[in-house]
Amino acid sequence: MLRDVLASVTVVPEIARAIDAIPTGVTGYDQWGFSPEQSKLWYSLGYWAYRYFHPVIEGIEHVPAGRVLIVPNHSGQLPFDGLVVAVACLLKAQPPRLVRAMAERWFPTLPFLNIALNRAGVVTGDPLTCRNLLDAENAILVFPEGARGSGKPWSRRYQLVDFGRGFMRLALQTNAPIVPVSVVGAEESIISVANVKPLAKLLHTPYAPISPFIPLLGPLAYMPLPTCFHVTFGEPMKFEGPFDDEDEAIDAKVQVVKDRVQSMIDEGLAKRQGVF
Repeated sequence: MLRDVLASVTVVPEIARAIDAIPTGVTGYDQWGFSPEQSKLWYSLGYWAYRYFHPVIEGIEHVPAGRVLIVPNHSGQLPFDGLVVAVACLLKAQPPRLVRAMAERWFPTLPFLNIALNRAGVVTGDPLTCRNLLDAENAILVFPEGARGSGKPWSRRYQLVDFGRGFMRLALQTNAPIVPVSVVGAEESIISVANVKPLAKLLHTPYAPISPFIPLLGPLAYMPLPTCFHVTFGEPMKFEGPFDDEDEAIDAKVQVVKDRVQSMIDEGLAKRQGVF
């Protein structure tokens, strides 16, 4: 099945040129399953999803060369926000950046999709893996809200949940800058009014969102609307101190990043002129 999909995908020339311009040093596959050649195919599929959301990208010049942690808010039930950020970094950043996204630990259980994500550079969110990738000067895409962020109901839209500490400890350990990112528009793409936790447990998923359109549209209620994603990259933030410091000290630094992302979200909401 995977071969059939790969054979049917036409590589977008713009995607191929950007990936060819990146000195990955990988021939074939790296130890996490990333393949520069196959990533062209998967990023080409992602390109059309990117175009579907007709994103407005600002501040991409703030993404530096070398090691960096890219830290956005998370929302929208499905990870289209991560896809849009990743494609923007590949096509808009100078030099192009092929981000290594940190995925939830349950994603390797998804047949077919787990292989596709690996080939495109996605890895399980393990601290050691992330540290090794940063030491190799990669750009890491991490959502500190985790699944709690992407599964937010409509009543909590554009309100950040608590950030984890892991990204900050990694930034301190590897001396990596943090680029805060705000994504406005994903919340309205797939709307959820509730999370049915027993159903999520039964399905072995982080959450089970309930769409208000289910009675009317059935399964089509989860078809993402073509909302406009406004993605803003902020100036890099640098932090100092021991990576194994007390939780309270790490929490204080994490709060600075969280506050910055929230303020960028608020600014984006204030200036956007429409959802679509």
